[in-house]
Amino acid sequence: MPYYIHTKRTTPMASFADYVASRPAAEQAEADILHYTEVLIEALTMDAPEGYSYAIDGGRKYHKVWMTTGGGNRSIHAFVDKKTGSVLKPASTKAPAKGERYNLLDEASREDMLSRVEWSGSYLYRR
Repeated sequence: MPYYIHTKRTTPMASFADYVASRPAAEQAEADILHYTEVLIEALTMDAPEGYSYAIDGGRKYHKVWMTTGGGNRSIHAFVDKKTGSVLKPASTKAPAKGERYNLLDEASREDMLSRVEWSGSYLYRR
């Protein structure tokens, strides 16, 4: 015979209406993150040597910011978390390094990043 433990819920369960009400805010945050990622690409392009270009590739969890050299070689420049806006240094082409470097939703952090941005990615190293 199965044994069940009954626990008393201490926090109220969110209703479907609460979920629906929070959805527009989450969608707006995701749209803002994409917009600020495009602003980052514009800043990188302005700083880059001739022939270098940058592009966004959307994944399931992250926006990948790709850098293409004049010779056609591609590498990951940065990862941007689609939900939180965290800008992360790449550890490989498939995963970011641990630790947020900047946050695109935080105005002070975003402005600090844009003031330090360099085409080579040195602004992503820990200070």
